[in-house]
Amino acid sequence: MKHFLSTLFILFFGYTSVLSQQTDSILIEIPIEGNSWFSPKSASNRSDLKRKLESWNSINQALKTYVYFSKPGKFTLSLVAGKLNEYGDFKLEAFGKSTTISFAKNDEKVYVGNFEVAKSGYYPIQLTKKNATHSPVFNRFEIQGLPEFLSGIDYVKNNEGNFFYWGRRGASVHLSYELPNEKEITYFYNELIVPEGNDVLGSYFMANGFGEGYFGMQVNSPTERRVLFSVWSPFHTDNPKEIPEDQVIKLISKGANVNTGEFGNEGSGGQSYLVHNWKAGEKYKFLLRGKPVENNYTEFTAWFFSPEWNEWRLIAKFQRPKTKTYLTRLHSFLENFLPEQGDVSRKLLIANQWAYDTSGNWHELTKAKFTVDETGSKSFRMDYAGGVDGDNFYLKNCGFFNQFTKANTDFVRNKRGVAPVIDFKSLPE
Repeated sequence: MKHFLSTLFILFFGYTSVLSQQTDSILIEIPIEGNSWFSPKSASNRSDLKRKLESWNSINQALKTYVYFSKPGKFTLSLVAGKLNEYGDFKLEAFGKSTTISFAKNDEKVYVGNFEVAKSGYYPIQLTKKNATHSPVFNRFEIQGLPEFLSGIDYVKNNEGNFFYWGRRGASVHLSYELPNEKEITYFYNELIVPEGNDVLGSYFMANGFGEGYFGMQVNSPTERRVLFSVWSPFHTDNPKEIPEDQVIKLISKGANVNTGEFGNEGSGGQSYLVHNWKAGEKYKFLLRGKPVENNYTEFTAWFFSPEWNEWRLIAKFQRPKTKTYLTRLHSFLENFLPEQGDVSRKLLIANQWAYDTSGNWHELTKAKFTVDETGSKSFRMDYAGGVDGDNFYLKNCGFFNQFTKANTDFVRNKRGVAPVIDFKSLPE
């Protein structure tokens, strides 16, 4: 009788404790489509992860879902399927544990287990198929725990504003340079170095950003790299075909082997690019000029200096209508434009910024403000950083590293004190 009462006591108060824990705890949903990547990657860089999930039948390809925890804590984990009538066995590796979970036909949700994180940071949840059957199409992970713990978890929460796409691309990061007061800036000089191993497919390393466009270099494919210079039309649209004739960007001239045309989907305007096999670890120089010209146009011209040539070469000269300005809002940025590459880290060193005014004086730009796009400001992604690295500024994003930089932080690099030596009259026009 004593043993029975003791058992009853344990059962009752144990049940009460679990019930209390369930009552106090909350549940959050981690959408797989906006927070996951397959590893190793397939040959295609198609951004539609949902279709890849539907056709996943390889035991050699793992699915990794990333979640950021800002504080330690305990929780339970479950996996939810969005499409039933399929089955399979899976190995799940996460939070220092490895377990096998099985989905039977018509299983919508499978409980995985109890877990704990001891410190803040990104944690991957990795799923690997243990058999080659066509598996359920997974929809989300569910994490249940106390509110004060779950309030510190960051991830892409939903697809409002197409954020499954933007979240998988990762946060874009920027440095805006402090300009001298009351000076009209007509030239902007900058240098870029992509450290070895950081020339990741889908990266755009932007050197000379300005109020009306951008100028930098990117990795377009395993075999092609470009130097890209674009100017936005004053007519706001994502479709260049909608731009009225009097607001179309005019191409005045272009360099040898430079391709020109229009661009859209992020505003619209005139675009130029040179296919050039730039190399990681090398220093590349960028020079931009902006000046008002007749008929209420402003002319923007871009030159690029490669150590392979040891000379300045013209990329393109555009004229923008309904615009009368010198160079403003000078900045640099780093972005990934391929969602399939959003789980790979890349870094950019930005060196030796100078602005040249209309009075013929160079000004060294040693102060910059770090900012991040909406993907970062919404805390959908926390793997972004910027600051000072030696005598250079730097930007870094993607790859789920843990030391992020607070947005709107100001940085100051060391002065170099030696202005660029450029014979403007000899530049190709």
